Amino acid sequence: MLKPRHFPESDRLSVLAATILLAYASARFVDLPSWDPGVQLPGIYLSIEINVRTVVALLVAGLTATGAEWLLRDHPSLGNSSTLQHWLLPALTAWVIGVPLYRLPLGPQWLASFAIGGALLILVLVAEYIVVDPQDVRHALATAGLTAVSFALYLMLAITLRSAGLRLFQILPALTLSAGLVSLRTLHLRLHGQWVFFQAIALALIVAQLAASMHYWPISPITYGLALLGPAYAMTSLIGGLSEGEPLRQALFEPAIVLVVVWTTALWTAWTA
Repeated sequence: MLKPRHFPESDRLSVLAATILLAYASARFVDLPSWDPGVQLPGIYLSIEINVRTVVALLVAGLTATGAEWLLRDHPSLGNSSTLQHWLLPALTAWVIGVPLYRLPLGPQWLASFAIGGALLILVLVAEYIVVDPQDVRHALATAGLTAVSFALYLMLAITLRSAGLRLFQILPALTLSAGLVSLRTLHLRLHGQWVFFQAIALALIVAQLAASMHYWPISPITYGLALLGPAYAMTSLIGGLSEGEPLRQALFEPAIVLVVVWTTALWTAWTA
């Protein structure tokens, strides 16, 4: 029988969120020399800038994963179970919300992004706490919320990286890894704890091919993000349906509808840009 459970401890939740946001806010005022390692390949020179923002982003992602473990250990239904699956989305959230915070100038837009990012991070942590217990009356709602946030974060990441004008070798690893993580976590939730690593890796590689092929197209960042979001969600939904034993025609119905709607929106944004 479904029954309500506890929310995470408010003191732990507020300390974790405040620490993460403080790290991002402080990084805006720290100016350290950057390091530009590079390698000369035949016909191309590859270089990556490593600066304080890069270091902070990695540290914050690790801090968020550790903080999620600390927060979830208080759940009465967890026991000695692993919390690894609950680290993925909070760490990805913390990393993605930092991308626009670094690029926007200080002002009303930056403050709005800061507030929205903080609220989003708290919601993700609360939802991850809820889904620990499958008998929680809020489990289905929390699962749906985590799925929606996962793909919204992927869309935000794709749009932001495209807006930054980065080279293909700089954005492709981020889009490929995040697509795989989002799909893996979504399917883990939908399939009630079953891991489908092979399918998630295959999906990530397909999305990587699409991201690479569209990188040099003269399209807006929103169009680019939507063009990647549609296949990523559709393939995730298809894998989930087939894994649950649905007939192929039935499993294809929802992904096809979503893909048509998202790609139609992408074409509309390209036409009106």
